[in-house]
Amino acid sequence: MPDQPAAPDTPIAEFVAATKRYGEVLAADRIDLAVRPGEFLTFLGPSGCGKTTALRMLAGFEVPTEGEVRIDGQRVNDLPAHRRPVNMVFQHYALFPHMTVADNIAYGLRQRRPVPPRAEIDAAVSRALETVRLPGFGPRRIWEMSGGQQQRVALARAIVNQPKILLLDEPMAALDRKLRRDMQLELLTLQRRLGITFVLVTHDQEEALSMSDRIVIMRGGRIVQVGAPRDLYDRPVSRYVADFVGKSNFFPGRVLESTAAATVLEAAGHRFTGSATAALAPGDAASASLRPEQIALSRDSGLPVTVLNRIFLGEHTEYHVRHAALGEFLILVPRQAETGIGGFEPGDSAFATWAEGAALILKED
Repeated sequence: MPDQPAAPDTPIAEFVAATKRYGEVLAADRIDLAVRPGEFLTFLGPSGCGKTTALRMLAGFEVPTEGEVRIDGQRVNDLPAHRRPVNMVFQHYALFPHMTVADNIAYGLRQRRPVPPRAEIDAAVSRALETVRLPGFGPRRIWEMSGGQQQRVALARAIVNQPKILLLDEPMAALDRKLRRDMQLELLTLQRRLGITFVLVTHDQEEALSMSDRIVIMRGGRIVQVGAPRDLYDRPVSRYVADFVGKSNFFPGRVLESTAAATVLEAAGHRFTGSATAALAPGDAASASLRPEQIALSRDSGLPVTVLNRIFLGEHTEYHVRHAALGEFLILVPRQAETGIGGFEPGDSAFATWAEGAALILKED
């Protein structure tokens, strides 16, 4: 590929109707997406949705059956992985256990032709270790490192080649919750400092929401919605997206009326008013969506419910409640609010309330 700078408005990478088939299996279906220079982009979806296939097509490990993959405006369908300006961090890191940390990081540099001088390689490895906060760890063996340290070594090996795009295939799946959170913050800091485009694949919605500039929601090999985390959380286009991005309560019913100002849905004899995120007409099947944090729990008035379960989560308490007609749903009560009203126990009667117009009326998938 010619080493020419892209125009300022040129995406650093593009999928143009990119399709991938494995025999009768359609793994990626006409993906159209422009990746912006310097952004943190995440593919989010359940297993088998096509997110890893998209990542592998960008990496050069898979060739589209139809359509194109472009980097810096150049078609790269036939360009092998080692000639693309990308590097990949795998889920299980793929480190060489018989090599030292320094040798693992230097591996890619030693595959270049001509091979850089030893002093240049050593300096690059040292800078990479400093970048991932592992100075002086070069002589160690991989099996002497913790899981979090091994992930940093994998990152150092990926960035030492100064790629334009860093691809991350669920790199934190094997870490415990606290370490995963720490590494998320480190990845964000690293990405901002280096200015490299990061493309992450994950099925962890919290990870996607906390780290991404934009999230690509996938289902059945196709892109369902693309947007900033807050946009996807507040304005999902369908029940599928709302269910996959954060927690939500769904009350299925039929649309009574829909105008530019508001949409009214009837579910189990109750009316929900809110905004619709897709075109709906009276009679359409739809669901009212309310996030658990939008619902308040009180002792005096509102929708009568019975508390089924109470889970203390530190900064808030999660209540699992049931209404006679609407069924079961979740409520998140902040700790400060719960202090004011007192806690509820399983079996207690209570009342649920939410602001008028708070619901999102979502089309059924």
